[in-house]
Amino acid sequence: MKYPSLLSAAVLLCAASAFAQAPPPPLMMKQLKPDVWAGLGGSGGNSTIYIGKTGVIVVDAKQTEAGAKDLLAQIAKITPKPVTTVFLTHSDGDHVNGLVAYPQGVKVIAHENNKKEQQAAIAAGGRGAPPPDRLPQQVVTKQKETMTIDGVKLELYHWGPAHTSGDLVVYSPQNKIVSTGDIVVTNRADDNPNIHMDKNGSVEGWMANVKGMIGLNADQYVTGHGDVVTKADLQRKLAAVTDRRNKIAAMVKQGKSLEEVKAALPDAPAPGARAAAPPAAAAAAPAAARGPVPGFVDAVYAELTKKKTT
Repeated sequence: MKYPSLLSAAVLLCAASAFAQAPPPPLMMKQLKPDVWAGLGGSGGNSTIYIGKTGVIVVDAKQTEAGAKDLLAQIAKITPKPVTTVFLTHSDGDHVNGLVAYPQGVKVIAHENNKKEQQAAIAAGGRGAPPPDRLPQQVVTKQKETMTIDGVKLELYHWGPAHTSGDLVVYSPQNKIVSTGDIVVTNRADDNPNIHMDKNGSVEGWMANVKGMIGLNADQYVTGHGDVVTKADLQRKLAAVTDRRNKIAAMVKQGKSLEEVKAALPDAPAPGARAAAPPAAAAAAPAAARGPVPGFVDAVYAELTKKKTT
């Protein structure tokens, strides 16, 4: 009798469809200061826009060509000045792949590890990276570097690997605005930061980066995803992550296994969480949706026990 197998197939297809990306929220332009805007939502992560004397500086380039064109069209409504410089906070495709739509000759600046991660993605088949001709032409190698571009002074910070190994925090001291990249997001639980273990991200580094951002003379933080937040929001998030990490550490000290820790302190579901579908459904889903993906507990446990969790 074939009806059960047909039903099973239908169930698996429905489960697999849960992995499909929901349509992105519409792009919203939010003015933060007279010459500073945030491009929130749309395709991929958030962007920060600085209007200089003769050109425009963008922090993070969106995910798709269409999404980047949408952002560029919105910028053109604000100013006729061309986009001349793009900073990248990290190497994830939802922040860099939109570079394909930017003008030829645009200068791309990122941390040196960001460039290495993009080169590795290109070598692996191109997923998660813009075209090779849009790789960063200038890289940041120090914990702090200061640049003035077109009259806009920016401080660039890398307090070590956090979300990825190549995170870059972009700070405007004049405007008291920080672009955090995905080190800080508002579409996940406060105590559940996203640590890319496959890109050598680090929980300890995440905490160091957030402490560093809190120490800056800033009052607005453009997150990687979600709304603009305040210093108090970062302090609350750091406290929540520290408390959860300490609870995990206490269980590790008691000799608990990773599975026991996960059962006692499960990660809150994240947007696009991939662990819920059965194996057959995951296999039927696109490669990018196959999981489970290591979460915060995996990352903390691996660091505390010096094990590589896959």
